[in-house]
Amino acid sequence: MQDIFLRWIDLLASVLFGWQEQRRARRSLLIKREANRFVASRREKDQDMIVSTVRAGSGSSEQWQEARNRLTTFELPSGELVAQYISVPAQARDFVAGIIRNQIDRLSPWPRDQIAYGFETTPSADDPATLDVCVLITSRQAVDAAQAELAATGLAVDRIAGHPPGVSDSLVTLWSRVADASQDRLKSSRRLIMASIASAVAVSALLSVWAFMSASDIGDETDALATRIATLERTIRGAATPSAAGARNPAERAWLEKANSRSAVLAVESISKALPDSAHLTEFGLENATLHLTGLADDVPSLIAPLEHSGILTDVHFFAPMTRGPDGTLFWFHIEARLRQQSDPGKE
Repeated sequence: MQDIFLRWIDLLASVLFGWQEQRRARRSLLIKREANRFVASRREKDQDMIVSTVRAGSGSSEQWQEARNRLTTFELPSGELVAQYISVPAQARDFVAGIIRNQIDRLSPWPRDQIAYGFETTPSADDPATLDVCVLITSRQAVDAAQAELAATGLAVDRIAGHPPGVSDSLVTLWSRVADASQDRLKSSRRLIMASIASAVAVSALLSVWAFMSASDIGDETDALATRIATLERTIRGAATPSAAGARNPAERAWLEKANSRSAVLAVESISKALPDSAHLTEFGLENATLHLTGLADDVPSLIAPLEHSGILTDVHFFAPMTRGPDGTLFWFHIEARLRQQSDPGKE
């Protein structure tokens, strides 16, 4: 399982290299060696525009400013190339790479592990059912020497290519920085990708824990509010018994009759149904027909509409400004409303 995971990481690293090269390939530069200098040019409207000239063996990255965000290709001199030709059936177009790989020992003047090569296929002029394949081969020593000489001028080239003999408008890639990515680069990219995956997993875990704790806190507050409402209803029902009312002094009996009125009971039930689960009451006050509500909610302005539609409240409005709660996510609300007059116990 670990080997599969590491292969997947290496594949992602290769894809990353390829994506970077494709992005830079939209703007490319061709580097040529002319006597004792390197000339960089770009293709514009079928013309080669020279953008910089750097003396071989000296230079700095500042002189290659134009090449920083471009795909750079070095054209290897024809004297460093060996061209070989083979013919394959047109139906084997998709298998040309494998055919060349199997025959490269016969085609190359150097051992297999000491070469870099590429190929180009074209339809045969004599037989449409045949493909002519030009295989360009160079020594690995020539590739390494070209890279080192360009590096001495401050440029790390992306590709090394060559022209097939007699063809000036076509380049065959012999070496690519992406295809020849070193193990050190792969390891570095592997560490970067694994660190990114680990960071994403850690962030997801933290968000999950935060969401769970927030949901738990909201659930606890909702349960506490339901308990307080239930206690208040039991108190109202218990205090309504004649024996309990008769034991109180006249002032207490007056307050008891007000709290035990049908309006108070309906207000508690209607408010508990009208308020959303995200709203939590901390204070509930009833004076004559005026009701005061204080609590916390995440969307305070949206509380007015459900209270007005509860069927028992009118003139619902805020009597104090909204302020941010202690946790920073909820807001304090202060709402005042009037109870509707109930002429019939079965009607509003």
